[in-house]
Amino acid sequence: MTTDAPAERHFRAIAVQPKWSAADFLSARSFEAWMRAQLEAARPQLHATQPTLVVLTELNGLPLVLRDGQLAVRTGTFQGAAAALLLQRLPAVLPILLRGGVSVVRALQLACIEENAALYLNTCAALAREYGVFLVCGSTPMPHYRLDGRTLRREGTQLYNQTLILSPEGLLIGSADKVHLTPDEEAGGVDLSPGRLDELRVFPTPVGDLGVAISLDAFRADVLDCLRAQGCTVLLQPDANGSPWTGKEGIYPPGQTPRDQPLAWLESSWQVTATPGSIRYAVNPMVVGNLLDLSFDGQSAITGPADEAPQPRSYVMTAPRPGFLALAPWEEESSDLERLREVGQQLRAGSGHPRENAYRTDLLHADLHLPPTRLDPPPATPHEDALRAYLSGSASFARPGLLARRGWWGALLLVLLAVLGRRVQRR
Repeated sequence: MTTDAPAERHFRAIAVQPKWSAADFLSARSFEAWMRAQLEAARPQLHATQPTLVVLTELNGLPLVLRDGQLAVRTGTFQGAAAALLLQRLPAVLPILLRGGVSVVRALQLACIEENAALYLNTCAALAREYGVFLVCGSTPMPHYRLDGRTLRREGTQLYNQTLILSPEGLLIGSADKVHLTPDEEAGGVDLSPGRLDELRVFPTPVGDLGVAISLDAFRADVLDCLRAQGCTVLLQPDANGSPWTGKEGIYPPGQTPRDQPLAWLESSWQVTATPGSIRYAVNPMVVGNLLDLSFDGQSAITGPADEAPQPRSYVMTAPRPGFLALAPWEEESSDLERLREVGQQLRAGSGHPRENAYRTDLLHADLHLPPTRLDPPPATPHEDALRAYLSGSASFARPGLLARRGWWGALLLVLLAVLGRRVQRR
């Protein structure tokens, strides 16, 4: 009697390059429609007989903090929106602020995090099931949860830039936190928490041994070495580049002259798959569009070994080279670098130019192949156990506190109690 050897893995990878706006996040319905539109755009490219991996973009759940904030969005800036949301949601935000140690920006996110996390999870799981794909949901601010009986409770007040990977059945395969944050993600910006390098893991699946390096992590040797050491064969790089694509890089070593951003970008997915090692493919979707007063731009790509992608091509402002299995064109092709920089400025928020916000959406696909996996699935973390329980319907998120549910009366009561407490302490 013989045992059949494991079959080689043949699958299709899809990178979605969507355009977002604040209006996509004002309600559950608009968010679900925006996410569904991305999977619907991918539908014609879903493989009929082989598994399909669909990768969405970084922080595509972050703007859910704007939900029901129509007046906040009308301010036109993130700073103005934060002030308006604070006033609107003070009853829910105040209890978090009074406990101390949390910024206003993080408190605004924590005040609605359970509701937004549920919406994000439900939407992504439903899409994975409906379209029958392995879905890399993008990323969203997410606490770490633990199970307390049938209730999900937060572990502290940290918020991580977190990617979730779902199976075609809508079940959680694994999660990963971004380790290296940009200045806009740290205190003074979105105020997220850095993940731990030693908590990054590789997940063996029919669509590759998946390792996550969110945006800046894909440029960092410690993250890439960690994933290579665990046998990663497909690197996932969800991205949201918050600056003009044809401008200069915003993060670079002290004393070094900043380069054109597309040139610097070659040091992420393209360089990873051009370097000998276990990582054979990389999928790098990038979101575009002006979100209030912030601008996001880039060129999504799927990269692989040169012998599978011999046709020379590359990002704008860089020399053609092999290694791009699929590449989204930028808004304009030109050898005139100053012209490209000018177009980048025309597209950005507040330019007043007719081309303002005229970014290109796109969808890339490539058929990939790998030998059978030799890896075992990593043990689930307590956080993953909690999310799996939620997705299975056997657990639910904790409800807001009583005072928060009582709205403005609860907020006034908290203020009164705080004042009385201070007077008692003085006596």
